[in-house]
Amino acid sequence: IKCTCAEMLCCCGKCLVIHFCYLHCVVDCRWLYRDSLEIEDFKNKYVFVTGCDTGFGNLLCKKLDRKGFRVLAGCLTEKGADDLKECRALSELSCDVTSQDSIEKAMEWTKTLGLVNNVDVHYPWHTESKLNGVIAMTMTFLPLIKQARGRIVNVASVLGRFAVESFSDCLRHPLLWIKVCIVEPGFFKTAVTSLEPIERELHRLWNQLSPEVKASYGDKYLDNVNVNIQRLIMNAVCDSDLTKVTNCMEHALSAAYPRTRYSAGWDAKLCLDPPLLHAFLCS
Repeated sequence: IKCTCAEMLCCCGKCLVIHFCYLHCVVDCRWLYRDSLEIEDFKNKYVFVTGCDTGFGNLLCKKLDRKGFRVLAGCLTEKGADDLKECRALSELSCDVTSQDSIEKAMEWTKTLGLVNNVDVHYPWHTESKLNGVIAMTMTFLPLIKQARGRIVNVASVLGRFAVESFSDCLRHPLLWIKVCIVEPGFFKTAVTSLEPIERELHRLWNQLSPEVKASYGDKYLDNVNVNIQRLIMNAVCDSDLTKVTNCMEHALSAAYPRTRYSAGWDAKLCLDPPLLHAFLCS
């Protein structure tokens, strides 16, 4: 049977496409299987989580407790600690990540396999103090985590992620036997994304400005900010399903092969996917 060159090329092209699809399926199945593997003996694994009064930290502690981890929850208020008293294998203590004395007292309480720095670095006025808290927590607990060959999970929001990402990347490469993961949530309905504290902080910052700076913006600058429109936008953008974030945190702690980066929420995936390729190439 005679075949033309065009027919042969077409046949070869189809074979290559089929071969590529098969290889892609094999790689995907292998990745999914590897991603589903978990570490063993959760009941002897200690995890310290900061920022547990509300939101992601509070929900994560309850999930880890149900899974069997020994959880130490760092709370800033008594109300937050009281909400976690129902958990069996969970201990709560007062922990202020901006205070080195508070951090060192927390370290005396536990043997740590995992550390979750659940600090909300969402806005410019949070960055310095909260980032210093992440660094202080990590460096204080690092000897324990090294000894346990454990892992560190840092939460970096969409708006305040660059400093936390850079610190995590610098930490990861020299400490190859410690897993350092970054969870990057988008906008979710938590106390941090509530408009009331944001408005109070804006007014506080406005009152600190000099008369010259205020004049450059106009005396009625804050009055012209339409709060109702802001609230409508925040309600439309913010996701109420916090488990999208806590599932990522849980996987980072319990998986045998945790990922370097996790993006939770459609907006996080839209904004943060390019660094995933960079992390893959560097790792």
